[in-house]
Amino acid sequence: MKVFLTGASGVMGRSATTALVAAGHEVVGLVRSERAARVAEAHGARPHRGTVFDVDAMAAGMQGCDAVVNFAGRMPVGLAMLRPGAWRQNDRIRAVGSRRVAEAMLAAGVPRLVQQSRSSIYADGGDAWIDELAPVEITRDTDTVAEAEQHARALGRRGRDVVVLRFGQIVGPDPGSRWLLRRARSGRPTGWGEPSSWVHLVHVDDVGTAAEAALTAPAGVYNVGAEPCRREDLAEQLALAGGRRGGRFHHRVTQRLAGVRLETFGRSQRVTSQRFGDRAGWHPMFPKLTPDWFDGVL
Repeated sequence: MKVFLTGASGVMGRSATTALVAAGHEVVGLVRSERAARVAEAHGARPHRGTVFDVDAMAAGMQGCDAVVNFAGRMPVGLAMLRPGAWRQNDRIRAVGSRRVAEAMLAAGVPRLVQQSRSSIYADGGDAWIDELAPVEITRDTDTVAEAEQHARALGRRGRDVVVLRFGQIVGPDPGSRWLLRRARSGRPTGWGEPSSWVHLVHVDDVGTAAEAALTAPAGVYNVGAEPCRREDLAEQLALAGGRRGGRFHHRVTQRLAGVRLETFGRSQRVTSQRFGDRAGWHPMFPKLTPDWFDGVL
């Protein structure tokens, strides 16, 4: 297939390009700068200049494509998440950019969309398993995630095949994991939420294989990630990777002061990705959190 990929130079985009090219697909990667073009090209994509807000530029790049993979985003990392306005650009990409991508697809006649989303959109489920029918809880942090999904569904009503992938928290050689690992190495807290609660994770390499599997999956919404683990296990693995023992958690007062933006990061979410495996034949290369997830992170 010929695939148009947004966010081609980002963490998710690089993973997707690697997996798509390895599977024999041709990738046209949307990039904003010469530097981003070099990154996309190094991973096997053909760069196409433009942004997710420029319908005409995207439609030109989408000509002859069989699918669009919308992985554009600009998530703040670490303490930057708490700064005023830190989420503005990412929110605009989700809310406005996803709509522009849909408009460009209609203009170019592309039949399939793979839209990224987050499993943190689900309400806190305690110890219960969470599948795609579980209730979601929309907050200031997740409203633009839901909006991006709505734009995708609207495209489905226009006759396109739409696959929405609700990814777990990305772990591996990515900026967020590097920040956490540096904190763990210096003995600072990395854990968020209740230690005994559940977290849904996905290794960065499995983001790409999920994108490739989604090209032929039946239309629908799918959870994507590894076997969920306890938050205390994630904190402990980070500590061990940083050369220490005993993962530390942020104080509850700190978590309350962080506000609604980070509330979703503490929800207990025992998310299952079984449906994607059954319908798309996707199985994670990293099915369970182990120390090797952090190999080469620093």
